[in-house]
Amino acid sequence: MSFSLEEVHPSWRPFFAEHVGAIDEILSSLDDQEISPSRENIFRAFTFSLDNVRVLILGQDPYPGHGVADGLAFSSPSLPIPASLRNIYKEYVEDLTLPIPTSADLTAWAERGVLLLNRTLTTSTGERNAHLSKGWSPLTLSIAQLLAGRDVVAILWGNSARELAPLFKNRVESAHPSPLSARRGFFGSKPFSAANKMLEETGRETIDWKL
Repeated sequence: MSFSLEEVHPSWRPFFAEHVGAIDEILSSLDDQEISPSRENIFRAFTFSLDNVRVLILGQDPYPGHGVADGLAFSSPSLPIPASLRNIYKEYVEDLTLPIPTSADLTAWAERGVLLLNRTLTTSTGERNAHLSKGWSPLTLSIAQLLAGRDVVAILWGNSARELAPLFKNRVESAHPSPLSARRGFFGSKPFSAANKMLEETGRETIDWKL
């Protein structure tokens, strides 16, 4: 299951062209595994224009449940809403005073300039953090460096995301929204309004977060 540049938006292809060999090596190591998200969705976050990205939301690794992850970090194609996303929605309501979303699909954010990315792009179905050593982290570090060079505002959730905090001049850091850690600083962090304030202060269009 090799990687093709056709899997990503044309604006991302110059970047990914430099990493085809490394990606193919990772994918070949996953050949005999059932993975999450499915193979066709691994690079879905990059099917939207790089030039439109103003905010990066960076998490840890995909939902491990069968069919739960859709290639956009924290998003899911079906209900019930995953636990981490339920907590994100609680903060969304508190921060933005918007009604709580009823869908788990975050495609609208991706279309509006938010890159929804995990440090690790795959995991084994049914198992969290199974692919931490597969080689995704150097790739996602390079992606973060590219975005930092474009002064993208970073929302960093959890320790593995916060490792990249020094790259970003404009950033919001907090605990991960998972039930295990959300009460240790995620709740009350107001990431959505904080990111928009940073965009505003740097003369850029804010994100329409409404779902």
